[in-house]
Amino acid sequence: MVSSFSRRVVFMLLLTGLFTVLRAQEYKYEIGGMAGGAFYMGDVNKGALFKDMNPAFGGVFRYNANFRWAVKADLMWGRVSGTTAGGEQVFPGNAEALFRRDFFELGGQVEFNFFAYSDKYAYANTKRLSPYVLLGLGMTVAPGKGQTFAGLNLPLGVGVKYKVRNRINLGCEFTFRKLFGDNFDVTDDSNAILDNPYGIDGSVLKNRDWYSLLTLSVTWDFGPRSRPCNNSK
Repeated sequence: MVSSFSRRVVFMLLLTGLFTVLRAQEYKYEIGGMAGGAFYMGDVNKGALFKDMNPAFGGVFRYNANFRWAVKADLMWGRVSGTTAGGEQVFPGNAEALFRRDFFELGGQVEFNFFAYSDKYAYANTKRLSPYVLLGLGMTVAPGKGQTFAGLNLPLGVGVKYKVRNRINLGCEFTFRKLFGDNFDVTDDSNAILDNPYGIDGSVLKNRDWYSLLTLSVTWDFGPRSRPCNNSK
């Protein structure tokens, strides 16, 4: 009788310990989706943030190397648009143009968290919420009626991530995508004036188009860093 009771107590303690270990598990990977808006900066929008916002959405995969560093990959679809109408800028010959363009992006970024990001390990001074900065490299392809744009982009941005509960993360991110061309806004011959309209020689940082993304994300953690010893072989 006593022996049976003792076995039950030991069994319950083992289950409780295993459950605690599983709940305290840290995960290496995240996968999820993001949605928000995109806007363009270039010849018809020199510096107005969030002008002519259009939808954007995609998927995201993140590898968390440790509490501070992460590597992220994204696959995005978005739309940008712009017009010379109503603007203060004067184009050669008083030319007017407008455009709307869908784009696809495949990219990767390295993120640095300002705080050690986790909802566990309080002894390591971890935080459920952390701002971060990112830098990376991507590829943008934008089909057009007459001209297709394809080229590299350089993402630079900031964000904040919050661990709602074990394995669920919310994020908000704002990034600039620097392009290495001035014809992102040229979709056909009707707006060809937007391809270097003033004939000024450009450089990597001058006379190039940009687009920006403001997104919200939800991700799910998976891939435990370590497993309980009874699951090891």
